[in-house]
Amino acid sequence: MINRIKHIGIKIGIDRTIAITLVTRLIQATSGILSIFFIARYLSVYEQGFFYTFASIIAIQVFFELGLSSIITQYAAHEFAHLEWDEEWNLVGDKYYKSRLASLLWFCVKCFAIISIVLFFSLLIIGFWFFSKYNADISVNWKNPWIILCLATSLNLFIDPILAFFDGIGEIKDMSKVRLVQKLCNIILLFTFFILGFKLYASALASLIAILINYFQIGSLKRFKFLKSIWKEKHESIINYYQEIFPFQWRIALSWISGYFIFQLFNPVLFATEGAKVAGQMGITLAALNGISTLSMSWITTKIPMFSALIAKKNYNELDYVFDKTIKQLIGINILAIGGFVFFIYISNYLNLNFANRFLYSLPLILLCLTVIANQLVFSWATYLRCHKKEPFLVLSIVTGILCCISTFFLGNNFGLNGMVIGYATITIMCGLVWGGFIFKRKKLEWHK
Repeated sequence: MINRIKHIGIKIGIDRTIAITLVTRLIQATSGILSIFFIARYLSVYEQGFFYTFASIIAIQVFFELGLSSIITQYAAHEFAHLEWDEEWNLVGDKYYKSRLASLLWFCVKCFAIISIVLFFSLLIIGFWFFSKYNADISVNWKNPWIILCLATSLNLFIDPILAFFDGIGEIKDMSKVRLVQKLCNIILLFTFFILGFKLYASALASLIAILINYFQIGSLKRFKFLKSIWKEKHESIINYYQEIFPFQWRIALSWISGYFIFQLFNPVLFATEGAKVAGQMGITLAALNGISTLSMSWITTKIPMFSALIAKKNYNELDYVFDKTIKQLIGINILAIGGFVFFIYISNYLNLNFANRFLYSLPLILLCLTVIANQLVFSWATYLRCHKKEPFLVLSIVTGILCCISTFFLGNNFGLNGMVIGYATITIMCGLVWGGFIFKRKKLEWHK
């Protein structure tokens, strides 16, 4: 039975790395659903408001990280493609590549140490200003939990590029295990603290302890020796941030910011025009579809170090073979999961189950499902091209973001939910699939000549 399951997994492209990543994301998705019940059970209506507002403000860390962690994975993979480990966990290979890899590790540690400290005090100040101003007469113990959560978020921002660095040097399966342990600890601690009556402290303490467990894992013998071996290399040749990384990063950063604003506008506009019920239906539907997208995208994200290494060696035939095979598996899994989700919604509505009313139905649901499938292709193309250490999708991202902002406000205000979703689907297909597909084919041909 086990061998049969393994055989099926191999046929659809699930290796051990993808399997661990999928388990991690399944646990994350399941915990998100379960946490709703725990929050409703153990927090008051006001504490619940603080809980979710905490998460919204914490999300501004994306403006500090600006996509640098994903870039570090690619740059580390490009350098490590020319290196290897010996039996004593020492780095073996050309001094030029060892030196550049070491300089990248030093950059990660020094740069993110500063960014993490700035993030901590920024979150602290913004949070105290916001919650003090809009707290009114509500009596909620939020100050200490907020301080702990700011600390946990800052520590997480510091260690993220280290995990990304390990991904780049071929330890992606090991880092998948590290992330899995962190997620499990976070979930168990969160639910335990809720039951014990820790209120807003529950999420803050669970996050902090889980991050500290991450630090402990990275400090283990083998992983620490890896870092030490790279760290001690002389910096005769370095990766210059302003000349090599920044010209690539600012494009990624603008793309990420564009995406951030696109997907955050739906619920506020719907809340103002259609009411809380429709906004909630949109929110939970997007959460489910985003969960499916995240799972299926594991097929491509776990291949980033491989793509980067093949590009560094200019082995484009194998690169295209692996990419084409991966994208077929990815789209197949995505369509299958979305089909199951839509079937569940329609059956629930047919049986008049109350749970079905929590989700969008009919035209908006179908259109959102189509945009998810389209975005899977666009995100895969973008990942493939970004592994070349370039960002050709910058203008596309900015234009799409601007059009989606205009569409969401105008169509949402004048035509409600259906108008908003139709506008979003049209922009996704025209800009993403048509324009994005043209960019992918043109750049692929140009760079591989």
